[in-house]
Amino acid sequence: MADKVKEGDYVKVHYTGKFTDGQIFDSSQGCQPLEVRMGANQVISGFENALMGMEQSEKKSITVEADQGYGQRDENLERRFNKADFPQDFQPEVGQVLILQDPSQGQFPATVKEVAEDTVLLDLNHPLAGRTLSFELQVVEINKEPSPSSCGGGCACS
Repeated sequence: MADKVKEGDYVKVHYTGKFTDGQIFDSSQGCQPLEVRMGANQVISGFENALMGMEQSEKKSITVEADQGYGQRDENLERRFNKADFPQDFQPEVGQVLILQDPSQGQFPATVKEVAEDTVLLDLNHPLAGRTLSFELQVVEINKEPSPSSCGGGCACS
């Protein structure tokens, strides 16, 4: 009987994430598979829930609603910052995604919504908040321990 993905397992998965119009927003194809520790909240809940019970080499297509993805948009999550708060050589552009650091939340993305003479308006919602997403998943490996060379997956890994 083949092993099935369960809580505590380390799962290597290839994935392609798409918007409802079919546009790809992220993919591991051509890169190392993403390694996820099941139950550790390392990925959105809809992605992790879909992996649960899958077998090695199994493929699955799923749809993830916003509540199981990056949450609903919150229009109150917009903040205006003084340009002086940013590095001197920073040239913000509308639509640019920044990675902010907060001692209590760690790193999180913010999108430049407006640039004024002395201020920058940032949208602190995740860029994928409020979106229905679809994923093509393929379980590559199921392990009890993390891979020794694992850096979380992606193209930056060697």
